[in-house]
Formats: sequence, C-alpha cells, structure tokens
Amino acid sequence: MKRLVLCLLAALALNARAADHLDTPTVIADPAADIGDLLAWTSADGKRLNLVMDIVGKRFSDQVQYVFHVDSGARVGATGASTRLVCQFDTAGLAECWAGSRDRLKGDVGRPKGRVSRDGRMRVFAGLRDDPYFNNVRGTRSALNAAGDAIRAGQAPQDASGFRRFDAETLKRIPMLWQQTQGGPARNFLAGWTTSALVVSVDLELVNAGGPLLAVWGRTERRQAVPADQGMPPPGPPIDRMGRALTGNALLATVGEDDIANLLKEAYNRADPAGWPGFATEIARNLALYDSFDGVAGNQWLADAADASPKRYQRLAELLADDRLWVDSRQTRCLHYLAVERSAFGPPLADCGGRTPLQNVNAVFRSLLIRGTPDVADDGVTQDDREHSTVDFPFLSPP
Repeated sequence: MKRLVLCLLAALALNARAADHLDTPTVIADPAADIGDLLAWTSADGKRLNLVMDIVGKRFSDQVQYVFHVDSGARVGATGASTRLVCQFDTAGLAECWAGSRDRLKGDVGRPKGRVSRDGRMRVFAGLRDDPYFNNVRGTRSALNAAGDAIRAGQAPQDASGFRRFDAETLKRIPMLWQQTQGGPARNFLAGWTTSALVVSVDLELVNAGGPLLAVWGRTERRQAVPADQGMPPPGPPIDRMGRALTGNALLATVGEDDIANLLKEAYNRADPAGWPGFATEIARNLALYDSFDGVAGNQWLADAADASPKRYQRLAELLADDRLWVDSRQTRCLHYLAVERSAFGPPLADCGGRTPLQNVNAVFRSLLIRGTPDVADDGVTQDDREHSTVDFPFLSPP
C-alpha cells in the first residue's frame, strides 16, 4: 500500500494483485516483468530449498530474465556467498535455467511436475497457477483512508519520532473498517487470481556455501543479447525486485504524493544491495505511522519505546531495508513468517522461517508493526480460497 490518501483508489484500479501489488507505472506497463510474490522455504526432508516467483502477467517474456538470488551466511544480516538461479524463456515458452555454474536445464518446464536439470539437482516448473496470497484490499483501503482523513484534518498531531496521536474516534474506526469489506464481512479481494508461477526446487548444497542461513530475493532483469552456449547470462538492467512481502509497498511514501511515491519505488526496484540501506530513513518514517494505529507509542516490534526521537524505529527500519527473505536451512518446520529475523532479536523459534504458500503474511507483518505481536489478522482474512501445498511440487494450486 503505497498511498494513504485518495490516490490509493486510483492505484488499486490499475494493479491490485499479490503481495507486491500497487507497483510503479513502469513496472505495471510490463506485466511479464512485474513480480507479484516471492516464496522460499526448506523441503520436509531437509535436502532442498523451494522457491516461487509469481509474475503478474499471464506469460513469461523472452525479453526478461527471472532471477532468484540466494545469499548464505552464519547470521542474519551477514552473508559471504551468493548463488544466482536464472531462468529465461524463448518465444515458444521453452526455458533455459541455471543454478550458478553448477547445474542447468533446457526445455519444456510447463508440465505439472516440471523438468529436472542435467545433474538432477534442480527441478523447475513455469506456468499458470492460483496466487496463494490473500488480502482484504478494500478493507485496508478504507482503514488507511480514515487515517489519511484524520491527518489532513489535523486530528493526528505528530511527535518528534514521527508517531501520530490519532483522536479516539479514528482509533476506533481504523480497526473496524480494516476488518470489513464495503460494510460487510471481510472478503479476499484476490480470490481466484491466476498468476504465472516460476517454481524452483534446488539442492541445498548448491546454495549454502556461505553458511546455513539463506537470504533470498528475486529480481526481473532486461535480457541481454549474448552468444549462444556462453553459460549463465550476466545480470541485465533491473526492472523489479522483491524480498519480503509488503515492505516496498507499505513502507515507502505511505502518505506521500503520487509522483513522490513512484520515484521512491522506481529507485527501490532498481537498487542493488549496496544501495538498500539508503531507504532505511524513509522506511523508519512510515514505521512510525503504523505504530500509531493502536494509539500506543513504541510498542512496535524492535521499537525503542523510551526513545522519542526518530531513532525509535531505526533498528527495524535497517532490518527491513535489507530486503531479503531469511531461511534457516537446518530447519524443516516452516510455519512462522519472519521466524529467522524474530529469532535473531528474541527467543529462538525452531522454524525455517522464509515464506510458504500457507502463511498469513499480512497478519504477521502488520501486527508486528502495529502492536509488536504476530497474531492479529487486521484485515479479517485468514486464509486463501484455494488449497496449496508445501510438499507437493509445484506447490501452488492449479488456476
């Protein structure tokens, strides 16, 4: 959700799909390069990393390369090795994929069980699937519009940290509207949405050279003209990227003007990892707004309640600016979104973290930002309309 004010409605009409919906006009104009979702988790037998990149368009482009970056290390925030998993498609839809320089495949990956690579250490599927993300977009829009109305009316004064003191009536309206859809029970706005899914299951030994903690992020890049059979293609100009759900949409120019929000998101989409820390200040400013939604200052996850300066939200802002989805490859139980990050700053969770198609990422993310706990589904939607799997490749339900 980029915008909190009236421009949100117009943006929703353009592109309200998946966890990375409401993208910039540049990305929206090229649906085959528009990343909707990114999923990553370990297999139940502890041998593979499962990856899913959902593309908003209904096909894969022969002008785009689709890249999973898997960084590895021993602790959150520090990685020493990286593997690029790259897939390209020709005009007939046939794929060519690489797992770094260690394995590759070429051919039709559209069958339900996909295609196994040359050395048997990677399986790939690409085709239409049901999008597992669920979200009460209209209820969220109504709640954020209520907050925006209060801000414009001067009913939400701001302290030095950026925390807003909403009036009592607005604090009642926000949760009430958030759990409704147009005045009725909450509904999944994305029910039945079909996406193009790129699904990769790869042996862990191909991606964990730097350590057992894997940091995953995805990117679409403009495909470059290179000689045939030269091996894995080099990186191309970036188009879109995604790590964790909602970070780019919810925490950049949340109350900004339309053109400012687009400029920020364009820069965010194209930034290489070295430039990611530069977004921490903007993220912190918007974290303060989310912390305000329950009227309690400083109870957001990782916030310093005793510090009334902008530094109150800096620790979480820096963590989220490093926009990678963390997976503990030593664990095979994968139930809790952000489990690796939460374990790094609190009691350990025996969980691989990452993100599976079954998790309610909205509930975890927004609840941590609003009240510091991961257990409230603010938008009233708790599950998808279709059944997905974490064990049966290609995991996502047919459309």
